[in-house]
Amino acid sequence: MYSGTSLDFIDHTQREQIAGQLSDNYFEHFRYRASESEVRSWQNSLVRMASVFELADLRDQGVIVEYQLPLTSKRLDVMVTGHGSEGVPGAVIVELKQWDRVESSTIDECVATFVGGRVRDVLHPSRQAGDYQQYLMDTHTSFSGGGIVLRSCGYLHNLHRDHAQEIFDEKFETLVRQCPPFTLDDIDDFIPFLSNTVGEGGGADPLREVLEGSYRPHRRLLEHTASVIRNEPAFTLLDEQRVAFNHVLALVRAYALSNRGTAVLIRGGPGTGKSLIAINLLAEMAAQGYVSLHATGLKAFTENLRKVVGRRAASQFIYFNSFSSAEPHLIDLLVRDEAHRIRESSNNRFMKKEDRSDKAQVEELIDASKVSVFLIDDMQVVRPGEVGSSDLVREAAAARGITVVEHELEDQFRCNGSDSYIQWVDNTLDLRRTPHVLWERNDPFDFDALDTPQELDALIRSRAAEGASARLVAGFCWPWSKPNSDGSLVEDVTIDGWSRPWNAKAEAGRLAPGIPKSNFWASDPAGLDQVGCVYTAQGFEFEYVGIVWKRDLVYRFDEGWVGQPEYSHDSIVRGSAKKSAERFTTLVKHTYRVLLTRGLSGCYVYFEDAQTRDFVLSRTER
Repeated sequence: MYSGTSLDFIDHTQREQIAGQLSDNYFEHFRYRASESEVRSWQNSLVRMASVFELADLRDQGVIVEYQLPLTSKRLDVMVTGHGSEGVPGAVIVELKQWDRVESSTIDECVATFVGGRVRDVLHPSRQAGDYQQYLMDTHTSFSGGGIVLRSCGYLHNLHRDHAQEIFDEKFETLVRQCPPFTLDDIDDFIPFLSNTVGEGGGADPLREVLEGSYRPHRRLLEHTASVIRNEPAFTLLDEQRVAFNHVLALVRAYALSNRGTAVLIRGGPGTGKSLIAINLLAEMAAQGYVSLHATGLKAFTENLRKVVGRRAASQFIYFNSFSSAEPHLIDLLVRDEAHRIRESSNNRFMKKEDRSDKAQVEELIDASKVSVFLIDDMQVVRPGEVGSSDLVREAAAARGITVVEHELEDQFRCNGSDSYIQWVDNTLDLRRTPHVLWERNDPFDFDALDTPQELDALIRSRAAEGASARLVAGFCWPWSKPNSDGSLVEDVTIDGWSRPWNAKAEAGRLAPGIPKSNFWASDPAGLDQVGCVYTAQGFEFEYVGIVWKRDLVYRFDEGWVGQPEYSHDSIVRGSAKKSAERFTTLVKHTYRVLLTRGLSGCYVYFEDAQTRDFVLSRTER
């Protein structure tokens, strides 16, 4: 939101211009105004930072304010660049806090303080700043190669040392040593900390390198699950992810010797890191010797996890319908990823009569463990039999007298960290009202509409040829044939002379060489030659996704969104239209929302229906 020299920063702050500049830049970027409280926090905190620069005589450094971490929507407060005492280029992350009192928290690596109108559990500032440091060292070329030395700290400029005992408690000793926090009484320690890394000035060159530096490709979750399970996390949890993670750890320890349970509801939209939390929880609990399992209702997602972690660890990854006969509270922690896929019952037509249960599936899942974690997105239900929702979990827990702890994930780690894109998708599909009515063409996430399916296919293949992960997906609007006798796939997806096969069916049997099995379409590079639907794409992410949008969901300017079941080949979803046309339309909206949010860096769409294309493009700045 702001960058310049430390001398300019001091001048803008003294003239009380800095908050106005940040506010204007915020509006230019997000297209809506920052809250009054955020503007006040900029004014109050940055003037304190400018005072430190003056006392330390730091006038030839670079300053970045509100810097967005790569491929997330999280922003660090201040970064100062320069050279250290030995002439080595360096940078320091400074997380600014306006707290005036801190209390203890029951959650690991957290403290409690008054923010947002009430006392909340928040990350220790050393943990927060240290995570930002590690994240940049993992993802930003300026730091990953060691070209610029990066350090981090916290500055609690309203907090006196004698009110900060909790910050320096012995349980935070390691954090404080690695990433020191400074109070308003610690200026004499804060100044040399900054000077050691950036005190020799010459901040313009490292500042430019940071701003112009490139980012490593996003490291997809499944490719690193194995190292996570070996307790070598390849991803860094940030802010509310870390709070939720640590809260669950505390609950597992608290309930380890108990015969009753508790539930944790972690809600978040696409790309907010729900599966990341799930995998890290499983790894940490296994390392600490607790009985823990990961469950989903997505076969392809589960099978890919099993493949990545290897045969020995695969038994920790199971399905929602695995607990109909489980002993109550036998498991310390059961992590239910993609909990919106929970079904009404675990019974199916293949089960023996004696194995059938009278209990709802959500009740089985709650009863099976001492700590039940549900990671959920209420707008990803795409089939009539899926009943998973936040309300369902709350109601089932209340019926059993179980407390529900809730966490909300809001920061975006997909779609190039663009919160605005996710909000624009939800607004455009009329799923929820958001500030983002229009899509900005200069957003870092790449979105476009293509004129023909041939152009869409070519663009996706060109992205793959550049080394990116890329896939074509579509609404379920064509038949899905069995393979030919030679194991080749029928090209069912056809439009105007262009055709491609669906990915292989789960029961396809032997396939021709080079065709991945259904479960591995998303992870096998050969999946580029087939088109996936929502059931094979949900739970996965690609750097670029191309969508063939047919006529099962169209927009009419006199009616709004209209579901057209006659174009759907999904017999179960189509059947919902017999009971409720509105229900069918909602499910198909959810389907396209899932497809539109699979991309890490870009999403491209071909619309078969001209009015639908015109409406979506009318919601973009062209």
